[in-house]
Amino acid sequence: MTDFLDSELSGAERDPAKSRFTIIPVPLERTVSYGSGTAGGPAAILQASNELERICQIGELVLEPCRFGIATQQPVDCSAPMPQVMEAISKRTFDAVSNNKLPVVLGGEHSLSYGAVMGVQKALGRPLGLVQIDAHADLRVAYQGNRHSHASVMHLLAEEGVRLAQFGVRALCRAEMQSRRDNNVFHVDSETLVTGNIHQMDLPEDFPQDIYVSFDVDGLDPSVMPATGTPVPGGLGFYQALHLVEHALQGRNCVGLDVVELAPDGNSAWDFTAAQIVYRLMAATI
Repeated sequence: MTDFLDSELSGAERDPAKSRFTIIPVPLERTVSYGSGTAGGPAAILQASNELERICQIGELVLEPCRFGIATQQPVDCSAPMPQVMEAISKRTFDAVSNNKLPVVLGGEHSLSYGAVMGVQKALGRPLGLVQIDAHADLRVAYQGNRHSHASVMHLLAEEGVRLAQFGVRALCRAEMQSRRDNNVFHVDSETLVTGNIHQMDLPEDFPQDIYVSFDVDGLDPSVMPATGTPVPGGLGFYQALHLVEHALQGRNCVGLDVVELAPDGNSAWDFTAAQIVYRLMAATI
């Protein structure tokens, strides 16, 4: 598996001891319930990242995240039972944060976020806020009999004290609506955002300062990102989704992020889109 931005990085910029960013590939595909292919997501993102430019522009800002160092780890072994896989992911992110690195997790299905966030929260020793871009609320208690399903990952995190802010949701069940109320989930759903052309939304004043970003690519409209297992019409635009995250991070501290649910379909445009999202999110943390 190639390194992230492999063709652009100098030896010093990929040195794990000096890097700010730690790329953690997680080729997890265990609970997908419609389309398949998430196991190939991390490799596709890494391969496409070689075509990225070093420069990343956010409005008038010209940023170069790779100058801060990007070290790519070997993929997490996802063949063990799910609780063990979650523990392996958690150890990777715990070690990264403990060494003052920002973990960047590449998925893989969304269930991986439980392990990733738990590792970050354990390393920091305090509850986090999670900003989620997603077509789905992922707040089911379990799905198809699995607590660690991609459809229940946010329920598990809410149980662990993680405060949630959801943007772009447009598919959820009644139980998830109740969970939003029970767990004080801040949310602005896709129809409101898209029809209002809203690119900025303030988080509640009492939302935690430490933020983990979980970006499910199905939060984007299928016209922008069709290569995902559960595409839902009426989704966010490319810049709209990024602007929502970037605004949410203003005045707060990003302590980790993941980009999940890419299911490569042979069209490299979608792999490149996911890689660009990863790099842009890294730039937003500088």
